[in-house]
Amino acid sequence: MITALALLCATNLASAEAERVGTATRIETAVNGDYGTVEVKEPVHRDERIVTSRSGLGEFVFRDGTKLAVGAGSVVKIDKYVFDDSNSVKKLSIKAAKGTFRWISGNSKSTAYSILTPAGTIGVRGTKFDFYVGADGKVAMVLLSGRAQFCGTGGCVQLQRKCDCVIAKRGQRPALTRASRKTLTALGNTKALPFLSDNQHLSGGFGSSSDCGMSVAVLDTPNDTTPATKEQSAPNRSQPNKPDAPNRPDTPSTPSDPGTPDTPDTPTPDKRGHGYGDKNHTHTHDPQGHAYGGANGGGKGHNK
Repeated sequence: MITALALLCATNLASAEAERVGTATRIETAVNGDYGTVEVKEPVHRDERIVTSRSGLGEFVFRDGTKLAVGAGSVVKIDKYVFDDSNSVKKLSIKAAKGTFRWISGNSKSTAYSILTPAGTIGVRGTKFDFYVGADGKVAMVLLSGRAQFCGTGGCVQLQRKCDCVIAKRGQRPALTRASRKTLTALGNTKALPFLSDNQHLSGGFGSSSDCGMSVAVLDTPNDTTPATKEQSAPNRSQPNKPDAPNRPDTPSTPSDPGTPDTPDTPTPDKRGHGYGDKNHTHTHDPQGHAYGGANGGGKGHNK
């Protein structure tokens, strides 16, 4: 218990004694320092190591007015900070281990600033620029205003025009080029310079006067490589699709009414026969169909 309290007190004492060199003006997601999580309006200190999360962003303003933006997945250390007076410094240097950054010079002389990277040193000349340090040590720098130089193995390269770009590797001479859509392709990372390619957005005081044509570079990398398919209408979310109802079989036709058979015609008695017109006239026939009686219509079987 006593040991824990001693360590806590020692940590707080070290924090109090550490020289405050700047202030956090904006924090997104998560930014950590040597003394814990960094919050807005909290100080940063000399020799402090700043680390941002994979989606983090930190904006810092130093006491001489210098501004430093630290993008996602970055690690940087405030290496040296020597005051000249209340508004300027004799020496301000930082070590960028990895990630992406924006630098805007403050009120101090340009010779007071230096930025150390794995591939070389950036010399500042009253400048605004972005730079990137890859996990493999590859470095890229894009000038936005003023002048700067990058010194690596084999010599130095001067950046004098807006959108001048340097790409450097460990052990190789830095190459001067112009920032364009091809810059991110050369770096193999579409998020290498997020403040220029629109992957991260800075506050107004840190904003860029130019994206150097890189804001559309991410459009060259398709987000979806799935082959296009024929567009289909979306199903109704409230009711599942129902299979089409089978066609109803035709109702068999009702056979035509055969109708009542025709009543055979009643034979009309021959006017010339016997008993014509006599309703009461009857006679009896023999088995051969001959009427009994004589030819004169009288005789047996006739009733009158």
